[in-house]
Amino acid sequence: MKGFDSRGRSTGDAMAREYRPNVREMSVISRLDQAKEAQRARALQLLRDHMDALSDRIATKLIEAKLVETTSKSELEGQIHWCLENLLNAEEFDVQYQVANVRDLVPRPHFVSLYVTAYIIEKLIDHRCIVDVYGTDEEIYRCVNAQVIRFIPLQ
Repeated sequence: MKGFDSRGRSTGDAMAREYRPNVREMSVISRLDQAKEAQRARALQLLRDHMDALSDRIATKLIEAKLVETTSKSELEGQIHWCLENLLNAEEFDVQYQVANVRDLVPRPHFVSLYVTAYIIEKLIDHRCIVDVYGTDEEIYRCVNAQVIRFIPLQ
């Protein structure tokens, strides 16, 4: 409701103003969102193409770096392969929920590496073939990411 101050000037209603975003800002934001989505789709396609090799490399490097102690390398590889398959079929909300605890691990994380790291830290540790998981969350992420970026580079 409009009113008048003591001098007779209209006080207006500042809350009634409608915010209209700048058209250029919206265009830039839209292009950034589209580029991010295209990059994600490309990464998922590369994951589909290289899933077997990637799961083998991640399992091998985790064991070599002594970050994971296991009774069966093939079972570890199978669990990582299963994790990657789940990532391919997961909704965006499910991916964000899975990585919530490790989202701030590194400044610009690779979403595939983050998803696998979260799986190792939170779920794989309880698997029957895993004796123990060693190292910090960041060390596990770096080991996983070193293998992921060989197959799925992000620009």
